[in-house]
Amino acid sequence: MSIRGYILVETEVGRTQAVGSAVRGLQSTNARVLAVDTVTGPFDVIVQLEADNLDLLGKCITEEIQKLAGIQRTTTCLSVNLG
Repeated sequence: MSIRGYILVETEVGRTQAVGSAVRGLQSTNARVLAVDTVTGPFDVIVQLEADNLDLLGKCITEEIQKLAGIQRTTTCLSVNLG
């Protein structure tokens, strides 16, 4: 069973487009990038990821996404099945 997460990204001023493009082009062995949206509001980019398990999702976030130039902070929301 795979796990899905939404990564809410705050970028440095003027770096939103570059960060969105960098995440779209990410070739990760840990997780699959399902969607990347630039948004308005308190966050600048929202990334939807899917991985085989929580550890791989976490590795993708901490070792790959957070290291991209222009990212200030991330907040991760995990998708859960309540039904």
